Parts: sequence; structure tokens; C-alpha cells
Amino acid sequence: MIKKILLGIVLNALALYVVTLFLTDIKYTGGVKFFLIAGLTIGVLNTFVKPLMKILSFPMLLMTIGLFSIVINVIIFWLTTKVVNGINLPDVSVAIESPWTYAIAAIFFGLVNWAIHLVIRNK
Repeated sequence: MIKKILLGIVLNALALYVVTLFLTDIKYTGGVKFFLIAGLTIGVLNTFVKPLMKILSFPMLLMTIGLFSIVINVIIFWLTTKVVNGINLPDVSVAIESPWTYAIAAIFFGLVNWAIHLVIRNK
């Protein structure tokens, strides 16, 4: 079980790293430490907050045929930046310049994470 959790954190960190390579509006400090903390944060938010958000927004998900899940992913990405900056670890921070960058990053993160999980099965 611990191996599965650690693999999930590393895969989230890897997906976030790929996103930061392509989106220059995301500024971060902390290197590997940043990616591991952000990967852990995304994992926790996806485990506990995202299901609650899906339940509460179920009518919107139905009306938009699931496209509202993009909004949920944007909120998770925004919360991740707030948590990482709120932890106040030395030399670890993230800044995203515009709301559109959150949207693009969340969509791109989801696609990269999906592709990584196709290659590496986390069973």
C-alpha cells in the first residue's frame, strides 16, 4: 500500500514537471522538493476533496456531459498552489500568472497524468 501511495506521488510530480516544462507562466522554486510536495498535495486533494466536489456538482456534470470536471480540475490545481505556498517551506513556492494558465495547466496536467498512468499501471 505504501508503495502504491509513493508511486502516485512520484507520478503526480512527474506530470507536474512536464506541465512546467511547457507552460512558462508557472514559476516555481524548490526543484525536486517542490515537485514532491506538490505531487503529495495533488494526491491528497484528489483523494479527499475531488470526490466531494464531484458529488456537489453532479447536476453541472450531467448538464455539461462531464465537461464541468475541467472546472473541478482547475480548482484542484488552484488549491494545490495555495497549499504549497501556505506550507511556508524554505525555498519552495509556486506562482501562476493568470487564471487562464490555471485552466491550461489543469487540462494539460490531466492529459499528461492520464498518459503516464497508461504506461505505468498503479495497481
